[in-house]
Amino acid sequence: MDAAVTDALRTALTRHRYTTDAVRDLLGAGAHAALGRGEVEPAHRAARDAGELGVLVRLLLLGAVEPDAAVAAALAPLSPADAATAGLLRAVDGGWAAALDLRPYGVDDPDDPAEWWVLSDLDARRQERDHVTGVGGASLTLASATDRRPVGTLLDLGTGCGVQALHATRHARAVTATDVAPRALALARATFALNGLDVELLDGPWLEPVAGRRFDRIVSNPPFVPGPARVDYVYRDSGRAGDEALAALVADLPAHLEPGGVAQLLGSWLHVRGEDWPDRVRSWLPPGVDAWIVQREVADPALHVGTWQRDAGLDLTSPAARAQAGAWLDWMESADVEAVGFGYLVLRRTDGAPEVVVEDLLTEVSDPLGPEVAGWLDRVDWLRAHAADDVLLGARLAVAPGVVLESWSEPGEEGWTDAGSAVARLDGPRWRHEVDAPAAALLAGCRGALPLDELLELLAFAHDRPVGELVAATLPAVRELVRHGLLVPA
Repeated sequence: MDAAVTDALRTALTRHRYTTDAVRDLLGAGAHAALGRGEVEPAHRAARDAGELGVLVRLLLLGAVEPDAAVAAALAPLSPADAATAGLLRAVDGGWAAALDLRPYGVDDPDDPAEWWVLSDLDARRQERDHVTGVGGASLTLASATDRRPVGTLLDLGTGCGVQALHATRHARAVTATDVAPRALALARATFALNGLDVELLDGPWLEPVAGRRFDRIVSNPPFVPGPARVDYVYRDSGRAGDEALAALVADLPAHLEPGGVAQLLGSWLHVRGEDWPDRVRSWLPPGVDAWIVQREVADPALHVGTWQRDAGLDLTSPAARAQAGAWLDWMESADVEAVGFGYLVLRRTDGAPEVVVEDLLTEVSDPLGPEVAGWLDRVDWLRAHAADDVLLGARLAVAPGVVLESWSEPGEEGWTDAGSAVARLDGPRWRHEVDAPAAALLAGCRGALPLDELLELLAFAHDRPVGELVAATLPAVRELVRHGLLVPA
């Protein structure tokens, strides 16, 4: 789209309030929820008498054919013919239909909202090799898990239609986005122009377009789906077998970070028979890197293959899909793959002793993980500064807000008997740690008034235990509680 088309389209979308809030209000909660499930008829009914905004919703969101006069009124001052020349519409019997997906997308933050429009391919084109996905589950997952503290420079590696770069423009002074697919770059360029944003776009695979450059932040939703060394879909497949591409990316990324710079990406790794998956992922890390790898899901080979075939819109009963699934499962069997893990990777270039944590978080998380990532990085810095036992013992700590003590009992012959206790967060990832009676008593005393060593002396006296024994047993647990945000510096 040239500048005149972009300006005219922006004028039309703005005038008719083609925004996330306005569309949600137009559809209503029920039809909006149904649309999210792929049920379009309730949305059609809600939008049928809604004027020009209804035309835009039916045309651009719901895939309807709209008559020439209605489309001309909704897109004015952009003519339908010019929109078609730009690739947005296509002429059909009865009027016009969308040739691209153009939808509103925003940040639902009452203190700092944002509204954008995103251009991507229609689902009808999903089985094309260079299909460009829109605002999907993976994009939203990475966006919600990204640390949004202000930075100078940011790289969106494998930008696709540009979702991560849109978010980045709110907290980075300069944003660079790359992709290997010309179609993705074209749609991202149109998205940025439509939103009036200045983003540097570079063409090329992986880190080649930014050779020799460093950034304060890197985000990436790379083609991370493990499988045979082929590319059926550019957005999904790396062309390398299994998780080899992710391993290479993790090894290369830190060299493109400024000191203290952070990279955040999604990824999948293989669970190979006879291997420990955390050791597999740790082996990819170069020296001088803090790393937090969080496994969010684990799928057996059949579920993994079926999930991604459904994502591609394939008929799983067709001969072609069955042949593809068979080849994929044969490859996984030959590689001794027992399961496939999926999750987040946070990498930070550091000059200190690296902190590497690999853990599972398989429970449902309702809160965005971006603040948790920022908190984890800060807590790792604090723990590094308090690495010596005597320094940690001199620190004043407090139980974080939103942390509770849970106790449970078991039935017995004389009624209920105490069976255990745990401290748990009620926010963020809901980390939970079991504690015994002395540990619970220690946490009760962590109110920021006394340093840890004085609390342990009082605890040793109360429980008639040697102080040294309590210190040796307590400090590793305290470090874990700080790392998970249950204890915070006072």
